[in-house]
Amino acid sequence: MVSANREMAVYCFDTLVAYYSGGEAPPPAFEDGEHPLFVTWKKMVNGGEPRLRGCIGTLEARCLTAGFKDYALTSALRDRRFPAIQARELPSLECTVSVLTDYETANNYLDWEVGRHGIIIEFTDPDYNTRRSATYLPEIAAHEGWTKVEAIDSLMRKAGYNGAITELLRKRIKLTRYQSTIFTMPYGDYISYVRATRGDEPNN
Repeated sequence: MVSANREMAVYCFDTLVAYYSGGEAPPPAFEDGEHPLFVTWKKMVNGGEPRLRGCIGTLEARCLTAGFKDYALTSALRDRRFPAIQARELPSLECTVSVLTDYETANNYLDWEVGRHGIIIEFTDPDYNTRRSATYLPEIAAHEGWTKVEAIDSLMRKAGYNGAITELLRKRIKLTRYQSTIFTMPYGDYISYVRATRGDEPNN
């Protein structure tokens, strides 16, 4: 099984640095394969806890090389929740790569474990009779300190549902759970890696 690793995070930084410099990212140093994946960028602000700056990925299997290249840029530049990351922010960034595995259909909306499973919910919006869906990666609910019900309710809002959340509606949710491996790399570690393995500085 492929696990998220340092080289994947390095490749995401390489891709973003190359975008700003107008160059080409060096070829990736990890084994290719096909998996669902996410790229998350956070920014260190005044020594506090890193703040989310972008997180986008795919729940469908993608070629890892092409997927990380695409989503490194998409999450940095086109996450609609945030302004695009600027080149001057690079030194304060950290990158987390996630490789998703073990998709399972849950028996009900509570059939998952906080901190272990990511969740995908699908449900019909009773106000508009439209299908809605959204996902949280495995670390989100635990990081926020949510119960399962709080996570589900938050995810329904993330999916765009603005109506009343009732127990009946929760019970109509189709929930898919999954697991992931993650690797987080701050920019400083990326610079150290580049110096140690390539003997130079990134071209940013």
